[in-house]
Amino acid sequence: MPKYIAHKNQQLYEHLAGVADLARIRAEKIGMGLYGELLGLLHDAGKYSSEFQKYITDALKKDDPQFNADEDEEFEDPTGKKGKIDHSTAGAQFLACNNNSSNAHKILGQLLALCLVSHHSGLINCLTTDNSGTWDSYSRRLAKNDNKTHREECFKNIDKPIFDRINTILTGKLFTKQFEEKCRDIVRVSPERTPLSTVTQFQLGLLTRFLFSTLIDADRQDTADSEKPKAARHRQQGEYRSWDILIERLEGRYKTLKIKNHVNEIRKDITMHCLRAAKQAKGLFTLTVPTGGGKTLASLRFALHHAKHQEKKDGIDRIIYVIPFTSIIDQNAQVVREILEPKECPEDTGKIVLEHHSNIGADAQSWKEKLLTENWDAPVVYTTMVQLLETLFGAGTRGARRMHQLAKAVIVFDEIQTLPIKCVHLFNNAINFLVDHCGSTVVLCTATQPLLATVDEKKGALKLSDNNELMPAVGKLFGDLQRVHVHDYRKSPGWTYPEITTLAIEQIKANKSCLLVVNMKKAARILFEEAKKEGIEAFHLTTGMCPVHRKQVLKTIRQQLDAKEPILCVSTQLIEAGVDVSFQTVIRMLAGLDSIAQAAGRCNRHGEQEIGDVFVVNPVDENLDYLKDIAIGKEKSNRVLDDYQSDPSKYDNDRIGPKMLEWYYQNYFYGRKEAMDYPVKADRNDTLLNMLSSNNLAVDEFRRTHRTKPSINLCQSFMTAAKRFRSIDAPTRSVIVRYDKEGRDLVGQLCAAFEVDKQYGLIKKAQQYSVNLFPHEFEKLSQQDALQRVQEDTEIFYLDNRYYSKVTGISLESVKQEEQFHDECVA
Repeated sequence: MPKYIAHKNQQLYEHLAGVADLARIRAEKIGMGLYGELLGLLHDAGKYSSEFQKYITDALKKDDPQFNADEDEEFEDPTGKKGKIDHSTAGAQFLACNNNSSNAHKILGQLLALCLVSHHSGLINCLTTDNSGTWDSYSRRLAKNDNKTHREECFKNIDKPIFDRINTILTGKLFTKQFEEKCRDIVRVSPERTPLSTVTQFQLGLLTRFLFSTLIDADRQDTADSEKPKAARHRQQGEYRSWDILIERLEGRYKTLKIKNHVNEIRKDITMHCLRAAKQAKGLFTLTVPTGGGKTLASLRFALHHAKHQEKKDGIDRIIYVIPFTSIIDQNAQVVREILEPKECPEDTGKIVLEHHSNIGADAQSWKEKLLTENWDAPVVYTTMVQLLETLFGAGTRGARRMHQLAKAVIVFDEIQTLPIKCVHLFNNAINFLVDHCGSTVVLCTATQPLLATVDEKKGALKLSDNNELMPAVGKLFGDLQRVHVHDYRKSPGWTYPEITTLAIEQIKANKSCLLVVNMKKAARILFEEAKKEGIEAFHLTTGMCPVHRKQVLKTIRQQLDAKEPILCVSTQLIEAGVDVSFQTVIRMLAGLDSIAQAAGRCNRHGEQEIGDVFVVNPVDENLDYLKDIAIGKEKSNRVLDDYQSDPSKYDNDRIGPKMLEWYYQNYFYGRKEAMDYPVKADRNDTLLNMLSSNNLAVDEFRRTHRTKPSINLCQSFMTAAKRFRSIDAPTRSVIVRYDKEGRDLVGQLCAAFEVDKQYGLIKKAQQYSVNLFPHEFEKLSQQDALQRVQEDTEIFYLDNRYYSKVTGISLESVKQEEQFHDECVA
């Protein structure tokens, strides 16, 4: 029999069988291993065509340094043909031709065919709408002419064992059984209990993406391992340190902790409640703890013990921590890494704590780390909300590849209140899917728990477990851990910057230290300059400063706080996201009540004094036109703070207590309910929730155009929705700043580094010297020739020293000479 080639060093039979095995294992996590196997067997069936085999043979010849094209009359230059020969449609067409008439067969057939035809592009649309109208793009793809897809030829040439296994699966009496059971489960737990509801259709879309994920990961891994078998040995493949060992390391940490004061006593009590709650069945839980209550280690204790407790049942494969911002992921991951990866344990040969986020060069890691992050192959993964949402809803295949790893996981969301409001229904439906149908447990951690379970259930509300709160008597806990008094200092028409500066100076004179949190970088710079004029020892913190710069400033701040030196820190809200500092007083510009509560968590954090003071001020001149979330949060805070004044006892006399926060979120969510299904305004007013579920607007347009309803069961516009999905509205671009000598040397090395492995290490290090710019900022600096590429063929830029201040960070204008770094320029 002729040998058909899949890739260099790999026969097609080996590849199809290998992908089928891997995809079956991944899909079996949700009881659908049979479909994973079938996808693996069919995904590259189109490579059995003579056209593809001619292309791959010529490509391998061209790559051979000994090959002489002049001596081979049959050789055709394959340049430009890569990706042009359709090898993904034949398997889908075969599936469609061998589908019986039952409704379950039809829906399952479409779902699997979607995965097959999409495995190089990301999930394609079922219905597509553009200026010319709406059409059934899925059926059009499957109707592609045989002279393009070569279906008949391919299934004549296909290796017999592969073909026999495909037929065995397709003709099995129980072929649709797993699918029908999953569909019944989806309908049973949906709010309207009908297969045509928004929630049910959305969940079917997620099921499609999940199976797609199993195929993508299996295909990419099998291909990579055949090309680099030595590198494949470094995959962990789920063979991790046992939960017992990791628990032993964490519990060892608790044995050495000393109870210094009342706050530490309460933190210990919180971890004990999390330990006891870990014995509960899998589900969806909340951990509502005041800022400074020790959520990071308490939630880790729950996650590890919960994973151990589930071993005798269907198990937990990994723990995934989802952090809101890249600015704190290093800090949080390092705390856990020091516990779970102690240096005195050289027997640890595999990675235990893996970081994955989207800073500069995040895709350019060391090859070993990249091997693990591409599919989250580690027992404890730290990632960002952006990466998590891209995994669930983003375009292409890179993010979708990881989705199956969200099954059989404990997923801990830190500071869940930072979830973008437009993603609420998408997020809720996805979390319900993971908990109800993928065997995962989810924990939502925050001091300011948003009311995600009370939004419109027909669009998707969280279904919290019974006894969902890991901390009993939350109201009492907030009272016991109350370390501040919040003063409502709003006035009409508002506070000027000089008045705010005067208030800060008064607090420093009375209490030594003061933190001033503002909403905008511009305000931070103005107030910082005002304070410097008054001769105050002031520090400036914003995202306009690179991480190394911020860390150095924070280190100095902590030293002065420890020394009880007079100090003022002017910061944007970045300091509210889990930064461990403690000031005696805090001034917070009016914003959402959740932000005010988070800022208050930086005051008297460890109970150093009996009570700390937090002042809420409303600036007279603040333009929040481009910061809609902050502007609306500010508006709702005004309302609930006014309500508080009329009857403080109704809210337990606590402006940032649970009752006030609940009232705030009721107002905030009610005012923004129309924004929660991710509105998009392109060809028409639509929402991603609709496009990924019943897709009613497209279906109606199809009926008007074609005078009949679509003949397909799934009508989602997957690809269009994925391309329009942005977890952050204004995408940013990172640039490297030459902060201090190390930053300058780093840029110099990047400019000179041509070896890929060397670039990986340098780019990873450059994350600590990078600043994210909005598009208009990037454009303005480019126009001033302030940005330079490290090498001609890269999209990695570094910043001219004249546009970075040693004190306040990046600037769109040239900064003062005395604030510039005057090291030698990089050539």
